[in-house]
Amino acid sequence: MIRNLTEYTQTAIGPILLLGIWEAMCRLFDVPAWLLPSPSKILIEGYEILPILPAHLMATLFAVLGGFALSIAVGIPLAIMITYSPVLRRVIYPMILALQSVPKVAIAPILLLWVGYGLKSGIVVAATVAFFPVVISTAAGLESIDRELLELTRSLDSSSLKVFLKVRLPWAMPHIFSGLKVAITLAVIGAIVAEFIGADKGLGYLILTNSGALKTSVVFFVLLILSLLGIALFYAVEAIERAVCPWYMSDTTKAETL
Repeated sequence: MIRNLTEYTQTAIGPILLLGIWEAMCRLFDVPAWLLPSPSKILIEGYEILPILPAHLMATLFAVLGGFALSIAVGIPLAIMITYSPVLRRVIYPMILALQSVPKVAIAPILLLWVGYGLKSGIVVAATVAFFPVVISTAAGLESIDRELLELTRSLDSSSLKVFLKVRLPWAMPHIFSGLKVAITLAVIGAIVAEFIGADKGLGYLILTNSGALKTSVVFFVLLILSLLGIALFYAVEAIERAVCPWYMSDTTKAETL
């Protein structure tokens, strides 16, 4: 308990020190609020948008979770097919790499034209951004299995489905969840990109409208909420990982305490 409290205190020292220096510099040099607002001004003006914040936050959250779920629903089966079929690997991999290489800001307007504005477009763009790490991490995990272990399953005449469910999938879980933790943060970025281009609600919409009105304090406040959302979703995925994969998460926790 004391050790955890000490760790949390050490973690908080950096942000608190940074905020203190930020506040002091803004007051000392009388920096204009439209250029760089002080932390106190950000909180004061951010408080004014609290009544409308939940609706925009939920709009972004739904887009993020929908895109994340869609990336899993498409990415993991695709990674399984790539792992088991060399032909599909040669056909699909170049297209996946090509899609990943294109800036999402460039293709987002096209996606918006295809699926329309609103929640659907946010989900599609978020899924497009989050898709790549899900596929790559899952495929890498499925292929990382010890070959001697596979030979053992063949000697026992285990079916392909049983080998996948009992051996390959548990073995790949660390890689899969590593990809999911990256994907959930990228899904947040994708949802915001979609809201920048075409939306009437969401945290990205708030950032866009308030930056156009030079309400920099509100923009910083929304960015703070957006950062907290990303952190919360990351640790939510990690909590699911601890619940689903206790066999290796317990070893990780023990290693961290040594």
